[in-house]
Amino acid sequence: MTETKTNQNESYPYTTVPGDALQTRIYTLKNGLTVYMSPYHDEPRIYTSIAVRAGSKNDPAETTGLAHYLEHMLFKGTDSIGSIDYAKEHTELEKIIELYEQYRATSDPEHRAAIYRDIDSISNVAAQFTVPNEYDKLLNSIGAKGTNAYTWVEQTVYINDIPSNELDRWLTIEAERFRNPVMRLFHTELETVYEEKNMTMDSDSRKLWEELFKGLFTKHTYGTQTTIGKAEHLKKPSIKNVIDYYRSWYVPNNMALCIAGDFDPDATIRLIDEKFSKLEPKPVPEFHPPVEPEITRPVVKTVTGPEAEELVLGFRFGGADSDDADMLTLIDKILFNQTAGLIDLNLNQQQKVLEGGSMLVLMKDYSVHILSAKPRDGQSLDEVKALLLEQLDLVKKGEFPDWLVTAVINDLKLEELKAFESNRGRSEAFVDTFVWGMDWARQVNRFKRLEKITKAEIVEFAKQHYAQNYVAVYKKHGQRKSEAKIQKPPITPIKVNRDRSSVFAKNLLAKKSSKVQPVFVDFKKDIGYYDITPEISLNYVPNRENELYSLYFMFDAGSNLNRKIDTALDYLSYLGTSRLSPAEFSQELYRLGAQFTVQTSDNYVYLKLSGLKENFPQAISLLDELLRDAQPDAPALEKLKEGIRKERADEKLSKRKILFEAMVNYGKYGPKSPFTNVLSDEEIDKLTPEELLGEIKHFMNYRHRVLYYGPDSPETLMTELRTMHHFGQSFQPVPVTDPFEELKTAKNHVYVVDYDMTQAEIIMLSRGAVYDASKVPLVTLFNEYYGGGMSSVVFQEMREAKALAYSVFSVYRLPKEKDRHSYVFSYIGTQADKLPEALDGFNELMQKLPESPELFASAKAGIDQKIRTERITKGDVLFALEEARRLGLDHDIRQDVFREVPGMSFSDIEQFHETRFRNKPQIMLVLGKKEQLDLETLRKYGDISFLTLREIFGY
Repeated sequence: MTETKTNQNESYPYTTVPGDALQTRIYTLKNGLTVYMSPYHDEPRIYTSIAVRAGSKNDPAETTGLAHYLEHMLFKGTDSIGSIDYAKEHTELEKIIELYEQYRATSDPEHRAAIYRDIDSISNVAAQFTVPNEYDKLLNSIGAKGTNAYTWVEQTVYINDIPSNELDRWLTIEAERFRNPVMRLFHTELETVYEEKNMTMDSDSRKLWEELFKGLFTKHTYGTQTTIGKAEHLKKPSIKNVIDYYRSWYVPNNMALCIAGDFDPDATIRLIDEKFSKLEPKPVPEFHPPVEPEITRPVVKTVTGPEAEELVLGFRFGGADSDDADMLTLIDKILFNQTAGLIDLNLNQQQKVLEGGSMLVLMKDYSVHILSAKPRDGQSLDEVKALLLEQLDLVKKGEFPDWLVTAVINDLKLEELKAFESNRGRSEAFVDTFVWGMDWARQVNRFKRLEKITKAEIVEFAKQHYAQNYVAVYKKHGQRKSEAKIQKPPITPIKVNRDRSSVFAKNLLAKKSSKVQPVFVDFKKDIGYYDITPEISLNYVPNRENELYSLYFMFDAGSNLNRKIDTALDYLSYLGTSRLSPAEFSQELYRLGAQFTVQTSDNYVYLKLSGLKENFPQAISLLDELLRDAQPDAPALEKLKEGIRKERADEKLSKRKILFEAMVNYGKYGPKSPFTNVLSDEEIDKLTPEELLGEIKHFMNYRHRVLYYGPDSPETLMTELRTMHHFGQSFQPVPVTDPFEELKTAKNHVYVVDYDMTQAEIIMLSRGAVYDASKVPLVTLFNEYYGGGMSSVVFQEMREAKALAYSVFSVYRLPKEKDRHSYVFSYIGTQADKLPEALDGFNELMQKLPESPELFASAKAGIDQKIRTERITKGDVLFALEEARRLGLDHDIRQDVFREVPGMSFSDIEQFHETRFRNKPQIMLVLGKKEQLDLETLRKYGDISFLTLREIFGY
C-alpha cells in the first residue's frame, strides 16, 4: 500500500508491504534516490548502507578493477572534505591526471619510470594541501563503527554504524562525500590496491572462485573479469576513466540509502532529502547481460597452490528475482543445513568426505549453486565429485523425507529472525533487494511462495536442471600458477598533515549533537540468578522480542585440563542413542527446529542448544538422551581418527593457521603452548569409543552453570531442565590447572617459516604487563589513537603516507583472563620487496609517538560517542558477565573507560608508548618465501631461526 506524509509544503509518499515484520518504508526522492527505512529501537544506533548499482560487471573490458578502485577513492574526500586549499591542489591534480594518461600510453620502461617520478613528485606537492583520511577521522569523531565499503559484481556499498544522535552530521558528511569525490593521493592508493591484488594471488580460494566463474560465464562479465581486475590493467591506470565511471554510475537514481535502527522516519526522510537533494539525476547506462550458451557436458578446471585440496562443483541458474531462486533456496537446504541435509547425513556424519557443503550465490542476472568438499586421506577428487553428485541424484529421485521441505522452510524462518535481530541484517536485506532490482514485497512474501512448492515440484526441477551441466574445479596441492606479482614503484612518503583540518571538518565538528546518556550492564540487575540444583546455577536473561531461545552449559575447563575433551565432543556428533541412529537423531533435532553445537577452548567449554520455544521440552529431552545414552560406534571413531590426521595435515598448509595461531603461540610460549597441547598421533590411535564416552560423562560431572536467553520464565525453564537426568547427580569441583608460562621477551629474535607466497606477512610481539583493570581506559585511548583503525597513526603512516601495506595495525592487546600478560601486537602484510621500508616504518613508530591534537581529540570523541550509544543486550549480557568473570571484574569495565578517558592528555598515552613500546625487545614472526625475503634486513632485528611446521604445530 502507499501512504503520504506531509511536512509543510513537502510530501514524502512511501511504500509499505502488509505483513512486513520490519515495518519497512520505501521512499523515492525527486532526484530518484531510493531510501529504505526500518525503525528498530534496540539501541541508540543506526546501521547505514549506501548502495550503488555498479560493480565489476560494469567495468570497461580494457580497465577491469575500476569499480573497486573507485570505492577506495571515495574515502579520499572532496573539494571540501580533506582539502586545505583546493584551488592550489586542483592545479597539481590536473597535472597528475594528464601524466597518468601519458604513463598509460607509454611502453618504454625508462620513459614510464621518468613519468612516474614526475607523478610521485607532483603528488607530494599536491599532498601539502590535503588532510589524508579526514573522512575516516570525521566518522570516528562522531562515534561511527565499522566504517568500510565493498565492491562485488553489481554493487558497491558503503557502510557505517553510527550513533542515532549523529544522523544529521553523518548525512552531511555522506551527501558531501558523493557530491564531488576528488581523485587525490591516487598513486599511494593505487599501490594499496596492488597490495590487495598480491594478496589475492596468494589466496588459493580466490583463484578457485575465479576459475569456477570463468567456466560458468564465458560471455558475461561475471566470469570474463574479476572485481579486483587484471594486473596489466592495474599497471596502466587512468584517473580520467575513474572519473568517467563515477559520473556515469554514481547518480542518485542509481543509488539507495538503506538504514535500520533508532530514528524517527518522518524526521529522517526530511533530513535525507535536505542533504541529498543536491545530487542531480541523469540517465544510467544500460547493462545488457549476455545470454550464456548452455553447458551440455562437464567443464573441468584445475587450480594448484600450497593450501589444502578441494573439489568445487558449480551449476548456473536464473537470477535472484527468478523462480529458479526459490527452488534453489529449498534444494540448497535439503542438501546441506548443518544438521539433517543429505550432505550432512550421508557425507559429513558418515565421514565420507571432509567439510562437505552446499551454498547458493544469488546475483541479478544469474545465480550459481555450488557444492564442495575436501578429500579424506587417500581419497581422490574424482571420488569426492562422485559422492557430491550422488546427493543430487537423491534429490532427483525424491529420496529425502517428506517432512524435510517443511523443516527447511522453518529453518529459513529461524535464520531470518536471527538476522533481523540486528540493524545490519535488516540493512543488508534492503541492499540485496535494491541491487537485484527486486520488489520488496517479493522478499516479504517469500515464505508464502516457498510453502506452496511441493516435493514433487522440487524433484521435477532437479531432474530438469541438474545433469552434466556443471563446472568442476579441482584444487590440487602444488606450486601456484598465477599472474606475476606487481613490483613496487618508487614512492616518496607524502606529508600526512595530521595536525590540520579542512574548513568543512571544523564547521561540522563545531556543530554539536544532542548527548545520549550511556547505559552500562548491571550484572546484579540485568541477569536473574537461580539455582537449578544446589551445585548448578542458572544465569537468566529474558527474550521479549521473539520465540527464539539459546541455552548454554558453561564449564570453566577446557583442553588445558583435558586434552581429550575436544576429540570426545567431536565424536559425540557422529553418534546416536539406543533409540535413534545418528541420522535419526539429527533428523529429529532438525524437525524440532533446534540446533546443538559445542565450543571448546583452552580454558572453557560450552554446549549450546538453540531453537524455537514451542519445541524446547522435546529438544532438551533429546539432548538429555544423547548425553546419557550415546552409543559407542567403533567404525565412526576410526573414521574420525583418519579425519583428524587429514585435517591436521591440511592445517599445516593454511597460511592463516600457520601465522596467527601456530607461530603466535610459539612466539608467546615457545615449543610447548596451548596450541601444541593436543593429542599426539600415537595417542589418537589408541583412543577407544568407551574411553571417549567416559571422558564426556566425567567432564559433565564437573560443576558448571547454565546460561539462558529466551522467552520462557525462569520457573518454567528450571522445571524443564530438572527433567534431565544430567541434573540428578552430584558434581565435582573443576581441578585447578597450571597455566602455560608465557616467555619473557628478553631480546629480539626473528622466527621465519618458509611458505610459497607473493607477499610477506609479519607479526611483531612484545610481552607487556599482567592484566590490570585500572589501565584499561588508558589502553583503550592509546589503541584508538595509535593503531586500532583507519584514522589511527599507524594506518596513516604505513598505508596512506608510504603505501607499504593493504592491511596493517599495531595495538596493545589485553588478555582475556586475569593473571595473563598483555602484548604489543603489530601486523603488516606487504610485498617481500617492501620489507626493509615496512620494518623501518614500524620501527620509527615504535620509537616515537607522532603527536596530533586533532587526531587525539577525534580518538577521545569517538570513544565517548561509542560508549554512550553502545548497548549490550539480549544474550550478549550473559557473555559480558562471562568475560568480566575471567578478568576478575564485578562490573562493566566500560564505566571506567567512560569516566576516565575525558580527563586524559596526550602526555598520558605518550608516556604509555615510551614505557611499553620504545626500545622493547620483541619477537618477529615472518611468513614468506625464503628465497624472496631480505634476510640481511631481518638480521637487523634479531637472530634468525627458521622454524619447521613440526616445531610450531607440535605434530
